[in-house]
Parts: sequence; structure tokens; C-alpha cells
Amino acid sequence: MVMAVSIITSVASIWGYQKLTQDSYVGISSNGKLPVNYAGFFDNNNSPAGPVDFTAASTAATPAVVHIKARTKAKQVTNNIPRQRNPFSDWFGDGFFDDFFGGPRVQMIPEQKASGSGVLISDDGYIVTNNHVINGADEINVTLTNRKTYKATVVGADPSSDLAVLKIEGSKLPFLLYGNSDDVKLGQWVLAVGYPLNLDVTVTAGIVSAKARAIGVNDRQSDRPIESFIQTDAAVNPGNSGGALINTNGELIGINSAIASPTGSYAGYSYAIPVNLVKKIVNDMIKYGAVQRAYIGISYPKEGLTDEQKKSAGIKDGDGVYVLEVPDGGAAKAAGIQKGDFITKINGVTVSNSPELQEQVARYKPGDKITVTYVRNGKESTVNLTLKNKAGNYEVVKKETLASKLGGELVNIDKATAQKNDIAGGVMVKKLGDGLLAKTKIQEGFIITSVNNQEVKNTEELYKILNQLTSNGSGGTVRLEGVYNGFEGTYGYPLSLTPDENGE
Repeated sequence: MVMAVSIITSVASIWGYQKLTQDSYVGISSNGKLPVNYAGFFDNNNSPAGPVDFTAASTAATPAVVHIKARTKAKQVTNNIPRQRNPFSDWFGDGFFDDFFGGPRVQMIPEQKASGSGVLISDDGYIVTNNHVINGADEINVTLTNRKTYKATVVGADPSSDLAVLKIEGSKLPFLLYGNSDDVKLGQWVLAVGYPLNLDVTVTAGIVSAKARAIGVNDRQSDRPIESFIQTDAAVNPGNSGGALINTNGELIGINSAIASPTGSYAGYSYAIPVNLVKKIVNDMIKYGAVQRAYIGISYPKEGLTDEQKKSAGIKDGDGVYVLEVPDGGAAKAAGIQKGDFITKINGVTVSNSPELQEQVARYKPGDKITVTYVRNGKESTVNLTLKNKAGNYEVVKKETLASKLGGELVNIDKATAQKNDIAGGVMVKKLGDGLLAKTKIQEGFIITSVNNQEVKNTEELYKILNQLTSNGSGGTVRLEGVYNGFEGTYGYPLSLTPDENGE
């Protein structure tokens, strides 16, 4: 009897303590109901997963991820720093003591090498990688996991998204299947595959820690960057750029592009370009030779508005992307979108910030018809509009050659002209035409001898340098320097190669 009373007393005490402590902790529902954010959490399809096996995905993906080695040859550049006159030149010649009076007129930039990764996306040798892996390269070599090496050519490059497409000559090559980056969820397992730190193919694992991240890294390559990264904590280091981010089914869901690090090496977070955006840009480059970039025809704050900005501008809070301006002639203007609207959906897909808006619009090309949902004065509306290109029409943008961009007539100078003007060679502007050259103050007869301090002796070198500067994003504005035949002095002219782009 005494034992029974003791047992009952103990059970009652334990139950009372548990009841008391349960009610005293935040997060424990006293009525037994789950918080709304746990709705469906314990359904069969969303129950916590068991251990994950990465071996099948790793085995399928590694043969299709390649090692890219890019080489930029040594080049000669002109030193344009004014030099003091060498007082000993009359006795010892121009070259003697030059180091003491301004140094040499010509400098050598040594050969440079870069290493990165790429992903085979077809069995006939198309490869996607980062633009920053191959920009400015004179020679690109690709090595597969079977140690076979191929020479690669550049099909297209897009500094705005930091993507590039290469081609190697081969058949029956391994390649990765596209996944769907829209299906990527926070917390899901992902694998990064690439060639970090010049090591052999390497696989690291992590989870998706965020989506639609913009970190400003593409600002270094383009004045119109597109960033909507998948953020993960899979270890990524220099050399992983251009490699694959895959899911546990072995499907490609992103192209690794950047890391957030105070040291330049992995410090916790890495960033991948979503594959749904990759697919569209890659297909454009292969089909058209240039990215078909579409525009809604609005301007908006790239990093959102602070509470102070909203208050000073009289902007009410709202979900979506705030419309700052709606220029005339754009698709948005024709559809009735106004300054002060909040765009909340593109073709039914919710957008809550500028990276999400950029990602959705970047999936379409000029001439595509989409729906745009916006909120005005608390009322939601949806309109149809047809996207335009940056020129304000619906035409396909073709890859434009530098020769056609520059316009006019450019010719190599002969030896007699070079000797007369004391130069090694150059390119004469024989006629200006109606291209970009005509927008400068250059006069006909000008002889181009350098571009951005890189020596130019003929048209082949001129176009090669301009192509390199354009492809690596530093060619927005370049400086042409040279002489006029028979006249003293060196002249310099800025030349803009990239038209201004405004709005989405």
C-alpha cells in the first residue's frame, strides 16, 4: 500500500512539473496547436529526411565538369608618362641614361595564367563557365577528368551575368542534365563540383542558405549587372568559378560564380547563378551569338528603399519592387504602369526585390509577351505587355562586329609613313563614316598607335585589343592615342564602346 501511494505521488509530481515548465517556455503551444509556419511540416512529403547519400550524384556529375586553363600572352604597352629630356642624348644616344629621365617608353606586361572550371552541357562539346574565367584570354585549354585536353573557342560571353560559352571539338562527351532552380528550397542539400586551387576535380557539400542574393560582384564587369544568386555554404575556393552546383539527383541547378570572403578564400558562403537563367543566356549565345536582353521599361531602386527614403518621398509601404520612373516609349508605359506602383509578379511569379525581378525578366527576350502584376493605392492589377530590347523595338539583337561598330574605313599604314612619324606601325582612320568613331573628336588621317596604353601596329591588333577589353568588361570607354601624319605631338581621344542602358 505504501509503495502504491509512493508511485502515484511520484507520477503526479512529474506530470505537474512537466505541465508547469511547458507553460513557462516560449514556443510551446498550451492548446496543442502548431504555429502557422509549421503547417504541413509533418505531412508525409515534408517529414524530416533521413541520411542523404551523395555518391550517385557525385559519380554522375564529375565526368562532366572540366578544368579550364586560360593564358594571356605577354604584351607590350606604351608608357605615356611625360619624360624629361635626356641631356646626354647628344653624346650617348637616346637610349643611354633613359632610366634616369622618365624610364623606357615601352613596358612589357608578363604572361598571365588563370584556372577555373566549366560544365559540359552537350555531348558535342558546348561548355558553360564564368566570363571572368576566360576574359581577355589568348588561349583556352580544357581538360576532362579522363585527362584528355582540348583547345577551346569562345562562342559568346556576357559580363552582365558573368557567363560564357566555350566549344571544344568532340563527340559522345559526358554532360550534365539541367535541373530546375525554381524548385530549389532553403535548407536542401547541394554539391559544388569543380577544380579549386588547381586541384583535381573536387566535390563539396552544403545546403542552400538563401536565394535571390545580390552581392555587387558583377559591378566590376558590367555597368548593367544581373545578380540573383543561390547562396550556399558548400566550400568553394578560387578555381571553382564556372563549376557546377548540383542537387542530390545529380542535376545542374547553378553555375558557381563567387564567394563572400575577406581573404579571397572560402569563409562560409558561396554563390551560384541559377540554372534557369543560365539556360536562357546560353541558348541565346549559341543561337544568336549575343544575349537577347529584354526590358520592361522602368527604373527602380537596386537595393530597395530605406524607411527614411520612403518617408521623405511619401511612399507607402508595400510588397514588391517600387517603380521610380516609367520612361516614354517603353513597354511599361504602353501597358499603363505608373511611377509609384509596386510590381509584385512577373508572369505569375512573385517578385519581392530587385534581384528577383532581374532574374525573371532576364529569362525572356524582346518580343515575348508577359503579364505584370502591380499594386497601386492598395489595389492589385495585372496587365499584358510585350517586352522590348534596349533600342525600344522587338527585333533580335545580332552580334555586332567591332568593325561595324566603329564604322568608317581603317587601314594599316605603310613603312614610309611609320618612319616619317617615328612609330613602329599604326592604323589610320581614312574615313570616319557614321559609327562610334564619328562620335569622337577624331579627324580623318589620325593614326592609332595605342589603346589603353597597349601598342597597336595594325588592324588585327586593334580589333583584338578592343575585343579583349569589351569581353572582360573594361571596354565601356577606352582611350585611343596616336599621331597625325606629318604633325608633331601625341593626341588622345576617349571612345565609348558600350551605349548607356537605362531601366529594366
